[in-house]
Amino acid sequence: MFQEPVVAAMVILGLIALGEVISIITKARIPMLFIALMGYLVLIWVGVLPKSMILNSGFVTVGTVLGTAPVIVHMGTLIPLKSIKLQWKAVAIAVLGIIFASVLILTLVTLIFDYPVAVAGVGPLTGGIIALLVTSEGLKELGLVSLVTVPVLIMAVQSLFGIPIATNILRRYALKIRSEMDNGTYTSEIKETKKGEPVKDKFFLPEKYRSNLILLFLLFVGGAIAIVLGKYTVIPYSLWSLIIGVLGRVVGFYPERVMERANAFTIGMAGIIFLIIIMMNDITFGQFLGYLPEVFTIILVGIIGIIGGGYFGSKIFKWDPLKGIPVALTATFGFPGDYIVCEEVSRSVGRDKEEEEKIFNEILTPMLVGGFTTVTIGSVIIASILIRTL
Repeated sequence: MFQEPVVAAMVILGLIALGEVISIITKARIPMLFIALMGYLVLIWVGVLPKSMILNSGFVTVGTVLGTAPVIVHMGTLIPLKSIKLQWKAVAIAVLGIIFASVLILTLVTLIFDYPVAVAGVGPLTGGIIALLVTSEGLKELGLVSLVTVPVLIMAVQSLFGIPIATNILRRYALKIRSEMDNGTYTSEIKETKKGEPVKDKFFLPEKYRSNLILLFLLFVGGAIAIVLGKYTVIPYSLWSLIIGVLGRVVGFYPERVMERANAFTIGMAGIIFLIIIMMNDITFGQFLGYLPEVFTIILVGIIGIIGGGYFGSKIFKWDPLKGIPVALTATFGFPGDYIVCEEVSRSVGRDKEEEEKIFNEILTPMLVGGFTTVTIGSVIIASILIRTL
């Protein structure tokens, strides 16, 4: 039965869907990836599911083709250059957070365990699922298959630590905002854009030619170029993909969110999750338990580094650390966690709808920009460079 591609795909997608439901119910406190991975591992460990089932699904091929270079090109088209320019302090503080964390992990974890373990943990802790994919692919190519457990587990559980810490610190900042409102000293730091400004569409294709298939073709043009450049230069394909996506949007070769406009993003992300899950096929229960000390050490050291970087960056750029540290901590959960944290903080602190809205607007933009910076740009660059040092 599990040899049938549709049945096999249905079972794995069922685990992912269950993870999504639990993530929604718990407001992202329990990540979808944690449920999907743990569910899959338990089912193959007890013999309920065969290891061959995920290959039978065919989705691994989808992930290999659509979920690597093309999805990173797409991420490049997401970069809101205008928002990053306006929120440059949030960007700088987020970057300092992941730099501090990376240095601390590479120093302390290397001393406690070894350098490959440290490298395996840096990318996923300082960013999102693409950094995990880049790291896991590199470890697999080097024959360090068992070490793949480290980045996968970090990605699966890091938000369990990051979200509560960020929420508590940001709540203290929101209380300060409320106090300033009471004293009449509150001034918003958010710069509003002028209403009525025309939105320029730089995309070179006329509207009538912007079909899903044409957009998908353009996406693969960028992905293919990145793969070729990655083979013949010292820069990995992941960085080329990001560069091509950013420049492509700037010059008008790509529209914003090209993969979503081609209606291919959901399938691409599903393929990536299948790629990550199949990497766990050779992980035994003993290996899983054996790597838990490394995983929790990296998370502890990394979060201390992120908090230190966020505090240091806040002092440099004259921000309140209660605002800067949560921005840096978005590296551990990204979107939609950053949005949900802002929503919960503003709702719990605001005494009425007006206060709630003011607090929400004040904290949302820097949190979103910080999360975007770490998850899409910073972590991919860090993971791509460090994996080459092994």
